[in-house]
Parts: sequence; structure tokens; C-alpha cells
Amino acid sequence: MTELTDLRQRFFIADSPVRGDVVRLKQSYATITAQKPYPESIKRLLGEMLTAASLLIGTLKIEGSLSIQLQSSDESSLLNWAMAECNQSGIIRALASWKQDTEEQQQAWANKATADDAFAELGAVGKGVMFINIQPERGEAYQGIVERSHDNLAECLAHYQLQSAQIPTLINLACDGLQTGGILVQMLPRTAEEQHAIEQDETAGIDDDLWTRLTLLTRTLKFEELTTLEASEIIYRLYNEESVVAPEPISLEFGCTCSREKCEGAILQIGEAEVLEIVEEQGGTFEMDCGFCGSIYKFTKEDVEHIFA
Repeated sequence: MTELTDLRQRFFIADSPVRGDVVRLKQSYATITAQKPYPESIKRLLGEMLTAASLLIGTLKIEGSLSIQLQSSDESSLLNWAMAECNQSGIIRALASWKQDTEEQQQAWANKATADDAFAELGAVGKGVMFINIQPERGEAYQGIVERSHDNLAECLAHYQLQSAQIPTLINLACDGLQTGGILVQMLPRTAEEQHAIEQDETAGIDDDLWTRLTLLTRTLKFEELTTLEASEIIYRLYNEESVVAPEPISLEFGCTCSREKCEGAILQIGEAEVLEIVEEQGGTFEMDCGFCGSIYKFTKEDVEHIFA
């Protein structure tokens, strides 16, 4: 049976506090990046962000969604913002805004080929803003600020996991413009029994070299392996000498949450007088389009009046 091309494959190292996920995206990534004429480097950055969001939500025990947002703090930056989102059901989406008004800006994008090139448009290390937004179906939303500590998204996110959750984390991301892949490995806190054994100097059965060994193995993964190999093959190549447990993978697919009802809510926020003015300027119709999926919602003067009735 052919393996899914869009999935998150969880794995565990038996009898250890190590867990991980591998994500591979192809069809859904192509659908998302076909919505707009993205420059190559932004396409690749969105691929890394989609993969990262799909990996990180696997670390949460919530029903809801997780999104990664990048926001430039420099008006001269060619990248305005970018976001990618994944929910617990495996529905993903992404969007970006960039400057391409002048011939000089267009040429600048033409000279950028990698995700790191687009990421660099946030500015130097310490510049730009990155967020992780967690929106549970029940309870309060959470927003974490990710330090711009490195020159690529993967290392910034790994640094954030270590600093915020105190969990050693390895993250590797790759996107070739056609497909994207990534791996996340974490060393979770030891169980009470393991900690007690360590305190009693009863370390038999505890593999103290495991994390060092897994770190070295994971760093051998090549860019093209992440983007072309099946998830099961990646796990086997890296950890075939470990006792790996891998449950059934979770399918990932593009999906959008836009609706006419949400557009009506936005119209209410704009105000009746302003919307009616736009309707008149646009020849009797006010259009709202979804950047994620391309859907267009049209409202006539009568529609607008009905919304405010």
C-alpha cells in the first residue's frame, strides 16, 4: 500500500522519555502555495512554517489549533508577515504578505531562493517578531513570543521549546518548493520512578547516552532526505538500532474556515456607512475574498442593509 504523502508520523523510543514526530507535505502544500504568486523563497518559508506548525501541535494535549506567525519590524523589509496553522484534526493552511510593487523589489525576490533568504527579511538576529499562537476549543488562548535567536526558523523554534518548556528539542525543517518535510525529537522529563532511581544511584536500565546518541543521529539527516523520503523510511534510517514504536500516522490536508457568516461579522466591524460607500464605488457590489482558499463573497446594497437591520 502506498504511504500517504501528507502526514504526521509519531514515534517513541521504548522505555525512554524520548518522543518525536516526522511530517511530510506535498499535495496540501502545493494547494496552499498555488493560491498566490509567491516568490520562491516565500513558498519555501511557508513550507517550513506549515511543517513546523504540524510538528508542534503534536506536542500539545489540546483540541484546537496552533499557528506560527512572523512579523517584520522593519518598514524596508520585503516580507510584511507570514503565518501557518495546523489543528488537531490535521487541517493546515498558510498565508503571507510581501512587497513587490517596484521592479527593484521584484528583482530582489528573484535573487532569493531559500526559506532562510525569506526568513532573513525579518532583519538581523534579534529583529522581527515571531509568535506561537495556541487556540484551544475550550479555555483561553495563549500567545508565546519566540526569540529571533538564530538565522533559521527551525533553530529558533527549538530554542523556544528549550527556554519556555525546559524540554530539550531537536527540530529539522526542509522545503524544496515542491514538497516539504521535518522532524521533531524531544527528551521529555523523566518519570518519578526514573528520577527516584537516579537519586538512589540505581541507574541500571537508564540509558544516559540516549539523548546524545539521538542528537548525533538526527543531525545526519540531509535536506533532500527530509523532502523526498517517506516518514517511515526517515525513522528507520536514523533509529534502526533503537527500539522504536510508531503508531498509525495522522493525515494532514489543506482546509479553510472562511464563511459568508464570518464575512458578515467583518462587515459589522467596518460599519454600515463605510461599506455602503464601498458598494457604490464598486458598482453595486462589495466583495470580500479569502486569501487562504481564494473564495469570493459578494454583498449587494440590499445584503448590507439586511446585515445591519
